[in-house]
Amino acid sequence: SSQYGIVLDAGSSHTAMFIYKWPADKENDTGVVSEHSMCDVEGPGISSYSSNPPAAGTSLVHCLNQALRDVPKEKHMGTPLYLGATAGMRLLNIADPQASDAVLSTVAATLKSYPFDFRGAKILSGEEEGVFGWVTANYLLENFIKRGWLGEWIQPQKKTLGAMDFGGASTQITFESRDTIEDPRNEVMLKLYGQAYKVYTHSFLCYGRDQVLKRLLSKVFQAEGYQATISHPCWPMGYRKSLSLSSIYNSPCTEKERPSLALNTTVTVFGTGNGSLCTLHVSKLFDFTTCSFSRCSFDGIFQPEVSGNFIAFSAFFYTVDFIWTVMGRPVHLPSDLKDAAETICATSWSELLQKAPKLEKRLPDYCAVSTFIYLLITKGYNFNNHSFPNIAFQKKAGETSIGWALGYMLNLTNMIPAEKPSSHKSMLYNCWVILILLFVVTTLTSLVTAICLLRRSKSLAI
Repeated sequence: SSQYGIVLDAGSSHTAMFIYKWPADKENDTGVVSEHSMCDVEGPGISSYSSNPPAAGTSLVHCLNQALRDVPKEKHMGTPLYLGATAGMRLLNIADPQASDAVLSTVAATLKSYPFDFRGAKILSGEEEGVFGWVTANYLLENFIKRGWLGEWIQPQKKTLGAMDFGGASTQITFESRDTIEDPRNEVMLKLYGQAYKVYTHSFLCYGRDQVLKRLLSKVFQAEGYQATISHPCWPMGYRKSLSLSSIYNSPCTEKERPSLALNTTVTVFGTGNGSLCTLHVSKLFDFTTCSFSRCSFDGIFQPEVSGNFIAFSAFFYTVDFIWTVMGRPVHLPSDLKDAAETICATSWSELLQKAPKLEKRLPDYCAVSTFIYLLITKGYNFNNHSFPNIAFQKKAGETSIGWALGYMLNLTNMIPAEKPSSHKSMLYNCWVILILLFVVTTLTSLVTAICLLRRSKSLAI
């Protein structure tokens, strides 16, 4: 018998539904929760439906119908259902709070119409997104608690690992730190399974992949004087596209740089594949000069020194995976990442298309995104030759996706207790262990007896 839980991760660029599963007789809230199935919602993120809120709810129907099939019917009523919206909705809430409320209301109405135990649709703060991602990664990798071979729950003497998330509209870094966290807004104290954790976290809004690309276009347009035809050093040679100014300046992340031109003005942009000039433009997205603390990452944000192992997921993984699989380059040191970005920038559009035709939609942006990730990790977060190899670029831990969704559900269903679990062993599990040991002992005894009898018979024959 199993229990189920459903979380809809309403990101800025798309929504994903995760169905989780765990043993119904989970003792002391320590049984392992795993991913049962998932579904990618077709179309963009719910924040893009601001002018047509009912369509946001309708977009979820296909995946919710899958949930009806994936969760046994008799479990529907007892299955908690959550929706968490992240940076795309945070931006919409800044730009148009009424539209944000309308989207959440129509989404909630759709979710309520299903026979699950709907427990709310809300916009997560950047800090919540960061901390829940950190909880998910460490939970899945059994850094908080694990099952011993005799069935008992034990706390492994392992350090937690940091989590780095790179979404469509924001990026988060979260890790345990012994240093003094000088800005209280970046400090989170957690008590999990009787163990206290002091965690540093920060979410950078407007530093997600899609918003970075918009901000970068704005910088390029500024530098080129908003002419009718503009060269883009981060786009590959041979690639060109016409863009309206409204597609760039329709975000709170770029509105401060909005020109006085009409937003329906169309500009033709062509790529020049100039890696060094691309790096110059991307570096303008960061402010490395302002800091009122003993040390900062960028934009005046305090950050202690990174320490221990890290896991980097979402667009971090997809970008480095492109470098590994399509470009055929290893990424072990910061210089590898820098060299790979320069190589991508120098590769023509026709060559890129030949290498990865299925990725045509995202191909023009790998030069810019690779360059951005290099600068973010090295100049922003201050990883160096010693600490960079401690980053694992991963999409999953085992069969479960890494992201904030699982940590969010574990928190809201109170499945990670604050107190240390008792050393009480699972009787069912122990019975199996005892039976297996008895079977092994009996088999070994039989083998030894048979060998002795065989030797005895041979000696009598002689």
